[in-house]
Amino acid sequence: MKAVILAGGFGSRLSEATQVIPKPMVEIGGKPILWHIMKIYSCHGINEFIVCLGYKGYVIKEWFANYFLHTSDVTFDLAKNEMTIHNNQAENWKVTLVETGLNTMTGGRVKRIQKYIGQERFCLTYGDGVGDVNIGESIKQHEKSGSKITVTAYKPQGKFGSLEIGKNNKVNSFTEKPAGDGVWINAGFFVCEPEVFDYIESSDDIIFERAPLEGLAKDGKMNSYPHFGFWKPMDILKDNKDLNAMWDNNEAPWKVW
Repeated sequence: MKAVILAGGFGSRLSEATQVIPKPMVEIGGKPILWHIMKIYSCHGINEFIVCLGYKGYVIKEWFANYFLHTSDVTFDLAKNEMTIHNNQAENWKVTLVETGLNTMTGGRVKRIQKYIGQERFCLTYGDGVGDVNIGESIKQHEKSGSKITVTAYKPQGKFGSLEIGKNNKVNSFTEKPAGDGVWINAGFFVCEPEVFDYIESSDDIIFERAPLEGLAKDGKMNSYPHFGFWKPMDILKDNKDLNAMWDNNEAPWKVW
């Protein structure tokens, strides 16, 4: 089974870092968030990946092409023009990097990798979010549901403290970042049947979260896998700092490997 990772967006809201590298290459604990996402899938037995490239995709290609340089000790014998790799830290991964266009929308990117999927079930996620999602259980639930796509659903925490204000503006209670408004949101980590491609027109302008997902839901072919654990997207610089702090303090819930 393959996992498809959308990694081609501009990452404009994280422009402090994405001016020089694509968003999936922004680091957490010295490793790109893309690597963390792949480790989550690998922990659940999925070791074959298709990465949809776009903005500064060559950076991702170069990182994988020089994976040993990034993860292992090396000796360079300049006189002999030789390189010796020590303490090989290679993962058991097969990674296909696909140029899906600079300005292509999410649906267009998924459509472009159809030939690498064929008629197989596959996983799909975004290249900027981590969580302790039980991928194996989501696949099992998907199989039982008979649906064409299963989306991991998550109830986010409120962003701000909640005040209960009484008479004369007196604050009766204060709750720091309470539960949100109870709405389930799309946390990615999809499980898809190949029929999903039938809902995506052959156009780079198609947004996966619009017509394709709306059509699948309307036709009763979408299932959800509720996730009650940790999930966090890396949208802005503060998110990156928060994730790094969790990692540095050995409090990273997504580190399931």
